[in-house]
Amino acid sequence: DLILPMFFADGLTEPREITSMPGVYQHTGDSLLRAVHEALDAGVRCVDLFGVPVDADKDADGSQAWNPEGVLNRALAAVREEFGDDLLVMADTCLDEFTDHGHCGVVTTDRHGVAVVDNDATLPLYQQMAVAQARAGAHIVSPSGMMDGQVAAIRAALDEEGFQDVAIMAYSAKYASAFFGPFREAVGSSLQGDRRTYQQDPANLRESLLEVELDIAEGADFVMVKPALPYLDVLTRVAEMSPVPVAAYQVSGEYAMIQAAGRNGWVDTEAVMMESLISIKRAGANQILTYFATEAARKLNNG
Repeated sequence: DLILPMFFADGLTEPREITSMPGVYQHTGDSLLRAVHEALDAGVRCVDLFGVPVDADKDADGSQAWNPEGVLNRALAAVREEFGDDLLVMADTCLDEFTDHGHCGVVTTDRHGVAVVDNDATLPLYQQMAVAQARAGAHIVSPSGMMDGQVAAIRAALDEEGFQDVAIMAYSAKYASAFFGPFREAVGSSLQGDRRTYQQDPANLRESLLEVELDIAEGADFVMVKPALPYLDVLTRVAEMSPVPVAAYQVSGEYAMIQAAGRNGWVDTEAVMMESLISIKRAGANQILTYFATEAARKLNNG
């Protein structure tokens, strides 16, 4: 039930700790495989891989996302080759790490000259990205860009290329949240501005339930609420109505706050870690994406 998000970065000779996320690293190829072995030995059966390209490889369309030699696809191939089917390999399916503007899709201007993300122009790029990830060895692709129609488009592309068995975890209720802050350091984000035009309004529950329904109708194999702790009410409502499994992502800001408070001696880090994960499970999550996955799995296995 625990899924470990991990970062593989180009241009590193040794793993680099993310300053705002103590204990989490941008990995080299060797350190990534070591960390995955540690996670699997602890009992974690799924990892979610994110790629961190060098700035010179970013462009307006994020074309390294579907390059077989792109940073994320190399990581997927290496982990799948090392572990085969003993571990589920999930890929982050979004362009934001790969675009020079940091947005999750194609940026254009509307009739008023305002920069906007073009939803429909983005879908074919997600299709190329998902197919490339499946070819690299991903068992699961996870479209996180919150483009309307992304699940149906990806499902059609995967099926057409013979990847009917590759599953889709849809980021269905992903909020325009301030809790994502440390993650942007983790992936070297180039974002200017915000993503409020395509991520969910934190005040709006109804639209999130609609987004979940649409993703399920389009073929999502499981759906996700992100962030987790500030949106436990949303998670419960989604779990009550969803006929497919429901995941929740304990995001970078949640992790960072627990670590910071623990390191200052204000809380018991391990106790708060477990209590926070229990609360997410209690609210209805079948799977939890968390940077605590390896540590939590070890604690659970040790009773």
